[in-house]
Amino acid sequence: MINLELPKKLRASANQAHQVAAQIFRPISRKYDLAEHEYPVELDTMAAMVDGLSDSGTQKISGAAGGRSDEAEAAPTPDTVPNANGGNMSALLNALETSWGDVGLMLSIPYQGLGNAAIAAVATDEQLERFGKVWASMAITEPSFGSDSAAVTTTAVLDGDEWVLNGEKIFVTAGERSTHIVVWASVDRSLGRAAIKSFVVPRDAPGLSVARLEHKLGIKASDTAVLLLQDCRIPKDNILGSPEVNVEKGFAGVMQTFDNTRPMVAAMAIGVTRAALEELRTILTGAGIEISYDTPANSQHAAAAEFLRMEADYESAYLLALRAAWMADNKKPNSLEASMSKAKAGRTGTDVTLKSVELSGALGYSQRLLLEKWGRDSKILDIFEGTQQIQQLIVARRVLNKTSAELK
Repeated sequence: MINLELPKKLRASANQAHQVAAQIFRPISRKYDLAEHEYPVELDTMAAMVDGLSDSGTQKISGAAGGRSDEAEAAPTPDTVPNANGGNMSALLNALETSWGDVGLMLSIPYQGLGNAAIAAVATDEQLERFGKVWASMAITEPSFGSDSAAVTTTAVLDGDEWVLNGEKIFVTAGERSTHIVVWASVDRSLGRAAIKSFVVPRDAPGLSVARLEHKLGIKASDTAVLLLQDCRIPKDNILGSPEVNVEKGFAGVMQTFDNTRPMVAAMAIGVTRAALEELRTILTGAGIEISYDTPANSQHAAAAEFLRMEADYESAYLLALRAAWMADNKKPNSLEASMSKAKAGRTGTDVTLKSVELSGALGYSQRLLLEKWGRDSKILDIFEGTQQIQQLIVARRVLNKTSAELK
């Protein structure tokens, strides 16, 4: 049974994140949308604040350690119902609230990269100690593939006490600004997907370079880089988790990363969705359109009926994301729920933001409001960390109990 009432400590954390979104992100949102690739210096102050809160124990949102629940909280006794509501839930709520302010700026917060969630998912305790407070981006996609994560061609060869990595990674969020990059590479391409491992590559590692930064439709405040690994050398123990290749297990270890990051991306989409709904409600109310919860939708103004439909989708996406994060915190397998939350939230985000632009008329299409920006920003949230189509495929496999070979 999931208790839908957020604990007091999480409500306080979410409220602080909302204040950051309202007081820091919203005022500079348009500025960095128009100044693509310019580093948001305002985030340095926020990063210092986040570090202070994390060190004091007030919040669990700094670095990879924030995505892993305390063992004492997460280990239920046989006679109790687990209700840890720890690191993943806290990170999800903070992502939701800060994305309500600006999702591009949220992705630019120092030490809060997607690679941090990858480290939290598969790192050993010793590695978590070393990498727990780095700023890690995640490098998976390559020029030869997009959603098929098993098609990695970047290689990692052990040479004495070092791994030597070679390959090209594209669409790396925070790829230029982060201090470390979690790189997916194969240790033996003849063994297929089972040999795909994730490696922590320091920014100053020899052989790592940024080839270019991408110009994008949305999230312009966030840098998206192309990275080259040319005989890039890293220490032997920078391979996350076990270095052993288990053909039977496949690459379930590195794929576990997505069970942490997909609910996070769902939360980003939910934050943008809520922002658009709030703005739309203000516009509709100002135009004299009443939104009633007592009158059937088909008896109300068409715009009000659309609003009620979209609000229902928002609520369902929110609850799915909470469920996925709750399961992760309580050590329950959540691959199905993570994909369900990502699929629902991603689709809802694009639908609601673009419909809000439409219903707001010329005002929604102009830059006087942030609605058109949210419409552009929301699209990536339905694409990265697995596209809408990939999420539906994963859900179908889990529901029908099919393997990836049986259902493609």
